[in-house]
Amino acid sequence: MIAEPSAWSGPADPQSLRSRWQALGHSAALVRAADLLVVLIAASLPWSTTAPSIFVGLWLLAVTPAIDWRDYARALLQPAFALPFAFLLLALVGMLWSDGDWPDRLHAIKPVAKLVLIPPLLYHFRRSERGFWVCLAFLGSCTLLAVYSWIVLLDPAWKITATASAGVPVKNYIDQSQEFTLCAFALALPALHFWRGRRAIPAAACLALILLFATNMVFVAAARTALLCIAVLLGLFAWKHLSRRAALVLLAGTVAASALAWATSPYLRQRITDVAIEYRHGHEDISRASTAQRLTYWRKALHAFAEAPLIGHGTGSIKRQFERASTNGSSLDAEVVSNPHNQTLNVAVQWGVLGIILLYAMWIAHLRLFLGEGLAAWIGLIAIVQNIASSLLNSHLFDFHEGWMYVLGVGVAGGMALKAEVKRPT
Repeated sequence: MIAEPSAWSGPADPQSLRSRWQALGHSAALVRAADLLVVLIAASLPWSTTAPSIFVGLWLLAVTPAIDWRDYARALLQPAFALPFAFLLLALVGMLWSDGDWPDRLHAIKPVAKLVLIPPLLYHFRRSERGFWVCLAFLGSCTLLAVYSWIVLLDPAWKITATASAGVPVKNYIDQSQEFTLCAFALALPALHFWRGRRAIPAAACLALILLFATNMVFVAAARTALLCIAVLLGLFAWKHLSRRAALVLLAGTVAASALAWATSPYLRQRITDVAIEYRHGHEDISRASTAQRLTYWRKALHAFAEAPLIGHGTGSIKRQFERASTNGSSLDAEVVSNPHNQTLNVAVQWGVLGIILLYAMWIAHLRLFLGEGLAAWIGLIAIVQNIASSLLNSHLFDFHEGWMYVLGVGVAGGMALKAEVKRPT
């Protein structure tokens, strides 16, 4: 916490008083610097992997001296704070019984390590007044990316990095779609509130941004995992914020919009119909094997889990298990990967039932932070639900961009929700 001058008696000591106020100003400056660095992390995340990593390191340097460590230690007694550290501890200890190579064991620590940034973020934004700056930075950055995505679709020469997909300036279409999905649903609640408050201009602005993100995924670049998340989040929004009648209107509007998108977007039709093609011909043509690949990965991962169900094969062992399961059959059966493209199976192969229990306990503990009302609670809730839904088809908690979206969503919005809970009158 930011230190406050304590009560004292006796004659004034100018030197002591000056030192106290200097300490207060120094701590406040560190808090402001820490806020700004999280803003920079959020703003750079849609565009880069290097820049957010640099800003995270600088943020740790800025926030560490401003922490009241006794207060932070008490906060660590709460499951939402403690479970990310428990998860990392399991990953570290899991290296001892792993049958993977040491480079694989060490590499597997990195995806788990970022989760321990959630507790300090929760603690920091429980006292900061600038949590929404982070949300606005991410929204503004994604808006710029969406506009730039249309430009790149029309003229690929404008691409910043070489990507395999049209209309994707940086990274890949999966990361881009997940970012746009989160932004669109984060804007849904403000749009609803503005509409109910008869504030037409801000409501129209929110709807325009939602339309920008949605049309980009319909006509430019869309991950099928994001389409699953959209369906889940639409149901969550209706259940959480709409009456039964309004939910039926939303359902009818969604069906109409989906039919219009299907009729007007050859790209969307191809993305969906390719699922069946990839399933039927994946074993013959690995270049079009996304669906068949996932099914093969899941089968091999389930077999590996069944061999060591309690504590798994250890940290970084997935690649070794796929090497053991590879055959001389089709190129797909012989493929060796270190990611089964399912978060539960990713954890199960490495740490067994113990890891699965920790994973779901952490998800549940973080969901419990956002049972209240308000925009911060809504943003945190959709960040977690999106991660859980997308982790059915990917290991998104451990992937870089989706994992950091989870860390920032839970850490920043969770701190804001905790602060609102303290302020709420009893």
